[in-house]
Amino acid sequence: MGRDAMALAAHGDADVLVLGGGPAGTWAAIAAARAGARVILADKGYCGTSGATASGGNNLWYVPPDGAAREESIQRFEQVGGMLTDRAWMLRTLELTWAQVAQLDHWGYPFPTDAKGCVRRSSLQGPEYMRLMRRQVRRAGVTILDQSPALELLADADGVVSGARGVHRQREDAGWAVRAGAVVLATGGCAFLSGALGCNPNTGDGHLMAAELGAEMSGMEFSAAYGIAPAFGAQTKGRMYQFARYYHADGTLLDVPDGLSARLAVCRATLDGPVYARLDLAPSLIHEAMRWAQPNFFLPFDKAGVNPFTDLFEIRLVLEGTVRGTGGIALAGDGCETTVPGLYAAGDAATRELVTGSRSGGGSHNGAWAMSSGTLAGQSAALFARRPVGGHSQLRGAGRAGLPGKDAEPAPADPVPPDEVIRNVQAEVLPLARNMFRTASGLRDSVWKLDQVWTDQVPQLGPRPGRQRAREAAAMTAHARWMYAAALGRQESRGIHRRDDCPGTDPTLARRLRVGGLDEVWVAAEAG
Repeated sequence: MGRDAMALAAHGDADVLVLGGGPAGTWAAIAAARAGARVILADKGYCGTSGATASGGNNLWYVPPDGAAREESIQRFEQVGGMLTDRAWMLRTLELTWAQVAQLDHWGYPFPTDAKGCVRRSSLQGPEYMRLMRRQVRRAGVTILDQSPALELLADADGVVSGARGVHRQREDAGWAVRAGAVVLATGGCAFLSGALGCNPNTGDGHLMAAELGAEMSGMEFSAAYGIAPAFGAQTKGRMYQFARYYHADGTLLDVPDGLSARLAVCRATLDGPVYARLDLAPSLIHEAMRWAQPNFFLPFDKAGVNPFTDLFEIRLVLEGTVRGTGGIALAGDGCETTVPGLYAAGDAATRELVTGSRSGGGSHNGAWAMSSGTLAGQSAALFARRPVGGHSQLRGAGRAGLPGKDAEPAPADPVPPDEVIRNVQAEVLPLARNMFRTASGLRDSVWKLDQVWTDQVPQLGPRPGRQRAREAAAMTAHARWMYAAALGRQESRGIHRRDDCPGTDPTLARRLRVGGLDEVWVAAEAG
């Protein structure tokens, strides 16, 4: 047992509890601690190594404050984001990202220099970045609970979120509980256990916890984000495919545009049979620079003995859902507060519509959003935790779905294995023909099947052991239902939401959609 986990007995109470130890969670924990709060961070894995960022790396939406560059960047993404962004949030994100990158430099992050000796601060290597963030979290005095996934939020009699409880995975599922003045959800998005590198912890757990207390989601229709990976690997770094050309199985060239604009046509082509790629548009003089810039992209090729510049390799499309997509918990103010008092959301757990609109933020905007939203959520949660509270009210666990046998409720007599539920959900969300190329009839069919899973199987999920897995199965089911309900509600194609039966973009639908509910899912256009 690690020193951080042992500290739980002495620090069962906190001012701020952060759930999730990726970039958003670590920035939130540091910001809250700097604001004077006692902070506990609970991570599903090992803080600093688990999650999509730690296993990869990304560019950053990092634009100098001087000159016209920021305004040009904002205007450009307003257009490609389908006019669903918020200018104030975009500016706030750019300002905070600029400041926090300077903080990383101060902490000693090894930013590279180019041939002219200029420091390049616009990209981060995930392992080094998250190793540094864990070190800074500990230096800030934060108690870290590793391998300790949260199962449910705790709320007081007034519905104010006041902590959470979960399990220690390495202690035979021993339970933990933390009473806190405020909670930050930085639990990531949902990739539905698709096998995308680093994304298996991202099963939408935080979204379910929030929804059980009435939180709303936004941008959930913008969830059909798929990454290209070699058939023998899980690495979905897409930038290198700007140098790719694509081929049929017989070696003939696929008739698609060059560069990144080929993605949609390539996805359609895979519906008819295997597609192969080769990075043969990359000039030989930049091959080494490409390897230096993204070494983790090339690792599976090297292990397989494949030279991606000269050899054809089969590709596959891997769902990244709301990890690289846009949807998440709706925010109710500038401090990343949700519609539930005492609950804050950051990073992939929160909607990114405010800065990316209907488009994926890729790595750059998503990385900037994690920094900025994490910082804002931590600061705001620390401020909320200072409010006067009259005594210690009895807290209740808000979780229900996927928590069989909880409290006095009887365990199901004929339990359903969580993996059966997960397979049924994946059958509706992983296939390109279902999720990327959407139609009203296909969506309705999937919604009907997912509703059956929710009503017939989720209540019958088996009890311990396996509480975490059952909770993940319930969260993925809820996530898929919100995605497809919002997709049915947006009767057009916009950004990464494609309706083959509504291929055009309707200017009158340039508004965000809210979605919520568990047993009864609802969709409504955002006011204003």
